[in-house]
Amino acid sequence: MALLRLEGVSKDFYGTTVLSDVNFSLQRGEILGLVGENGAGKTTLMRILFGMPEIADSGGFRGRIYIDDQPVSFKSPFDALDAGIAMVHQEFSLIPGLTAYENIMLGREPVHHNPAVEIFGERLATLRRDVMRERADKAIAKLGVNIAGDTLVSEMPVGHKQFTEIAREIDRDQVKILVLDEPTAVLTEGEAEILLKALRSLAAEGIGIILISHRLHEITSLANRVVVLRDGNIIKDVPNEGLTVMDLASWMVGRDVDSAAAYKERQLSGEALRVENLWVDMPGETVRDVSFTVKKGEIFGIGGLAGQGKLGIPNGVMGLYPAGGRAFLNGYPVKLGDPKAALDTGMAFVSEDRRGVGLLLDESLDWNIAFGAMQTKGQYLKSFFGGLFKLRDEKAMRSLAEEYIKKLEIKCNSSKQPAKELSGGNQQKLCLSKAFALDPELLFVSEPTRGIDVGAKKIVLDTLLSYNREQGTTIVMVSSELEELRSICDRIAIVSEGRIAGILTPDSSAAEFGLLMSGEGGV
Repeated sequence: MALLRLEGVSKDFYGTTVLSDVNFSLQRGEILGLVGENGAGKTTLMRILFGMPEIADSGGFRGRIYIDDQPVSFKSPFDALDAGIAMVHQEFSLIPGLTAYENIMLGREPVHHNPAVEIFGERLATLRRDVMRERADKAIAKLGVNIAGDTLVSEMPVGHKQFTEIAREIDRDQVKILVLDEPTAVLTEGEAEILLKALRSLAAEGIGIILISHRLHEITSLANRVVVLRDGNIIKDVPNEGLTVMDLASWMVGRDVDSAAAYKERQLSGEALRVENLWVDMPGETVRDVSFTVKKGEIFGIGGLAGQGKLGIPNGVMGLYPAGGRAFLNGYPVKLGDPKAALDTGMAFVSEDRRGVGLLLDESLDWNIAFGAMQTKGQYLKSFFGGLFKLRDEKAMRSLAEEYIKKLEIKCNSSKQPAKELSGGNQQKLCLSKAFALDPELLFVSEPTRGIDVGAKKIVLDTLLSYNREQGTTIVMVSSELEELRSICDRIAIVSEGRIAGILTPDSSAAEFGLLMSGEGGV
């Protein structure tokens, strides 16, 4: 008897068929790898399983879901939780002002009853914080990581936030099914290995696991069975016996997936960006004393382990967090701590936090793409009465949006679709489009392919490469994926303990990069 069974699940979403006659099952103790390109329907399928309100609000779905051979119909995530389904979503849902243990136990806090409760009700019950800490520590220990329960979420590196999310779900009583949507996208390779080991242990306890990941090597090394979705249809449902990453990639995209162009040394001269003794006060990031120079027309990569400072560098230079030191663009000083000043000098930034910083989620695609250029350069506006007042140029905005929708293959219904309705990967492409529309002299791109599937990843990297070559734009690219940096960058700086440990060319050996990341190399 299958633990979970889906029969004929179909879904039309905002006029588009997202899922069509999906059938598969999950056994107890089985790890099922669910893969597909962005927009293939993976996340929507899991939202259906978890009873997310947007499914009912958009007309519901067709088909049936069975748990232990019993039909279920969830009206809300609370129903799914009661049935033993736990889900870790792609975007964090933690409360920054609470500690790790408070987030893990949120909504399930054990309490002390006292006489006041009998008179005034449960609101006057007091929390049993000792029990909360004990349970939270036990859930964290199951994952094999060292996170202090008293740590505020706002002060955690991004990897610890992900482990806290997962710990919250596995602490729940009677968990039968654990669904993880891109759980390792924000983790370093070492952290990802720890998590994968923990998932094997959870499966050994009889929990059925559905793992959605674009890191296909994790699927081939961990999953017992693999389901491949393409355009809302199941293309393959096969045991993981001798499967390769290239097998999965070709099934996902329906075409050959080539690697990015090999490194070719270019002769570049002139200075685009110079950073001297930069420090940044960004929670979870260590930027103490960073200095480097980027050449004009270069694609300059910045890599390193989580929390070592790589993400803090662009956030500091672009003014999103307090920073000190000096930065110069084309020889002119950049005012730190002032995002508008940074934009006015000719820089643009694609943040790693696409939902919190990058997009206006409730606005349309054309509004998102044109917004930056409209605000900083006065473009895509029509003047009336000699400039007395201005209105948006809807036709120009639509034309701009359609250009980037086509160029980056953004899967959407139209340029008027709200950004919040796009999949995570397509939201990332939208952030890139918004930055390209500024036509900057220098573009910071932070984690440009986080959460993006293998086919879309190549589109994004090829677009950055062609934009650099054709427009001559200097690009500073920050990424946790070393091979991604090596595929398109001219030089790569490795950050360790808040400083530049060294700068290498992409054809340097993996051992050289490893030494710099471990802090053993020298500048």
